[in-house]
Parts: sequence; structure tokens; C-alpha cells
Amino acid sequence: MENQTAIIIPARYESTRLKGKPLIEVGGKPIIQWVFEKAVKSTLADRVIIATDNEKIYETSLMFGAEAEMTLDTHNSGSDRIAEVAERHPEIGYIINLQGDEPMINPETIDNVIRLLKEDENADISTLVREIKEEKEINDSNLVKCVFDNNGYAMYFSRSKIPFERNVGYSKFYGHIGLYGYKRDALFRMTGANQSSLELTESLEQLRALQMGMKIKVSVVEDSSIGIDTIEDLNNFKSKMLANQL
Repeated sequence: MENQTAIIIPARYESTRLKGKPLIEVGGKPIIQWVFEKAVKSTLADRVIIATDNEKIYETSLMFGAEAEMTLDTHNSGSDRIAEVAERHPEIGYIINLQGDEPMINPETIDNVIRLLKEDENADISTLVREIKEEKEINDSNLVKCVFDNNGYAMYFSRSKIPFERNVGYSKFYGHIGLYGYKRDALFRMTGANQSSLELTESLEQLRALQMGMKIKVSVVEDSSIGIDTIEDLNNFKSKMLANQL
């Protein structure tokens, strides 16, 4: 089938903050399996592929029935990793980058990012944000913030609190949800370029696309999915799972 929509889940073992997190078991399942099982519930995606540079993650993925592919271990970002997989599959026209540490993602949220990408002919990339109101979250450098223009295109992403409130009460704050949709040519254009100065400064790959002048369409959703970056995030996920909220 031509012009497929594929969810590709980049999963690496060597995380700086929580080593081996795709294989950490919660409720008898590794985190990567939780993510995969949410992804396959998307109604707009044709297939789901786990992309990893780790043989244990690869073998574990095959064991729970996922389509998985090995990648090089030299990639600087998740988008570089999914581009390697997408390049092998010319039939894939739309690529969804779902982080391997998002076990709380809602399948409808995944469909949202797919719809957003396909419906806007000017968008190179699509992504989602949620409104944040707690000062602790607004100032948390692990939660990436986003500002966007009146047409819904991203202006900037930052680990800092943006906008800076010289005058209080004029702006809302939005936290980025770690999910991207790419049109095929846009993915290769971005990953074919060198890492940018802003990307290296903030360690945010989407800033490479913005510095290149690419358009990232943003939609505000209610989903409060938060990726697992820290022990606190992991414990939060465990608590929700035990409370049967997932």
C-alpha cells in the first residue's frame, strides 16, 4: 500500500536520566510494550514499528508481537533514528514519531497529530501541546514549553519558562507532548541537515526544523500524558497503573 502512515517508536537503552527505561517493567510489562499497545490502537495509522539500537529491546519487542527494526547506534536524536527506518520503506508517506517513554499516551491523541499533519498542506511537521497552570510545571526544565502564532504554527520551544512574564496575566503556558508527525520529505530534509545551534543549546531536536524555516503545526489538546524521564515520572506512572487509571 502506497503512502502509508506509520508510527515509528525510537527506543534506546542509554538514556542519560533513566538508563534502560524501555525495559523497566511496570505491571508485568516493559514500558516499551505499554507504548506499543497504545500505538496499535490508533485508528489512522497503518502500522507500528519499534526502532532501536539495542538487541535486548529488539528481542523483547519481537517477543510481545511488535514489528521491530535495528538501527545504527550513532544517531543524535529520535528523528534521525526513525528516518533510517523510513528510508527503507518508500511506501511510508507519513511518519509519526512516538517516543518510547510515553506509556500514558492516548491513542486518540496520536490520531490528532496524524489528522493535523494531513489536513494542513503547509505543515511540514505536526505536534501537540497542553495548557499548564501549575508554577512548578511551568518552571520544570524537563517539561518543554511552546509558544505558537495565531495560525497555530510553533514560534519556539524551550526548557525555560516562555514567555517570560514582564507583565503578568496576558499569556497562557503550554507544555509540549512528545509526539511528532512528519511528511516524508520534511523528515529527510530535517535529518539531512546538521544539528543547529539552538538544538544543541536546549537539547531539543525540533529547534533544528524551526531554524531551517520549516513549519510545525501545533494543536492544543486536553491530554496530560507526560513522558517518563525521571524516577518521579516512573513512580507516577506506577501509581496510575495501580489505580487502574490507564
